[in-house]
Amino acid sequence: MIVDTHAHFVPQPMLDAVVSGKERFANIEVLRDGPGFRLAFMGNAPTRPIMPKLRGLEAREEWLQDNGIDVQISGGWLDSFAYETPADEGAAWSRFMNEHLLECMRGKPWIEPLATVPLQDGRLAAEVLREAMAAGFTGAMIGTQPKGGHGNLDDPDLDPFWEAASELGAVIYMHPMFGCGDDRLLDYDMINAVGRGVDTTTAIARMIYAGHFTKYHGMKMVLSHGGGALPFILGRMCRNYEMHRDDGYADPAEQMQKLWYDTVLFDPRALNFLCACFGAERVVLGSDYPFPIGDMAPCRIVREAGLSEIDTSAILGDNAAALFSLEGGCSGC
Repeated sequence: MIVDTHAHFVPQPMLDAVVSGKERFANIEVLRDGPGFRLAFMGNAPTRPIMPKLRGLEAREEWLQDNGIDVQISGGWLDSFAYETPADEGAAWSRFMNEHLLECMRGKPWIEPLATVPLQDGRLAAEVLREAMAAGFTGAMIGTQPKGGHGNLDDPDLDPFWEAASELGAVIYMHPMFGCGDDRLLDYDMINAVGRGVDTTTAIARMIYAGHFTKYHGMKMVLSHGGGALPFILGRMCRNYEMHRDDGYADPAEQMQKLWYDTVLFDPRALNFLCACFGAERVVLGSDYPFPIGDMAPCRIVREAGLSEIDTSAILGDNAAALFSLEGGCSGC
């Protein structure tokens, strides 16, 4: 089984329900943008357009078949998570999204959903995660900035969420946010090329030093984009730990061995380095479908990396099949 673990989906019926007035949220708008849609939260500027491939499944299934991928794990879209909204409304929105994700993917063994949770409130995020897992989700996709454009994943407010994720054995797919809070990234499309990696690196480094991956050892966290810069700066992080042992920092080398990393790196040399750092058993295939900066031929980097047959098979799907407890697949692949 070949498994793409990194993809995004915003169900069209969910958008239609809000546009038609069937569902209403006080601080969330779905705006028509010609034939497309945008979201707006708290009266702020609208999100980027929700592209057709992000809203539908037909082209996605065809792409999976063309790439020989049996199953795709798909979370929502980070722009749609509504972390800016009041906690109760965020929880209602997360439940609304999860219902539509499950409904749209029902009867389609080639795609598996990851839930959305209201990360702006750790207690409610735990509650929604428990409901989602009971409904059949294997975990959730979350962003790096739980208050919308700010906040940290090691904030004490989130402890109930991490406790629930650990208790449930949930897979938590961590994805950087689009806005990274640095004006230097606004040119050359550097938010995508550089900012995403910086965002991941900063958010997870805080969790690493806080010892979250030992304290909440039952959860299984996957990092997008190969973990950002974390593999390359592991030596510096360990040196910092050695200098501050008495300050209660956790050991980065130990913490990072507890994580999983996707392959959205585009360079086989980077994939080889990732495997050298943490082992091929900690690496899973990813595409970032359907975004242009994603890897639309994701199996290629794995096959060009010169890894052993066992390691290649593990990365292409064996690791993910075990991680997400997968059965079935795409009959046409």
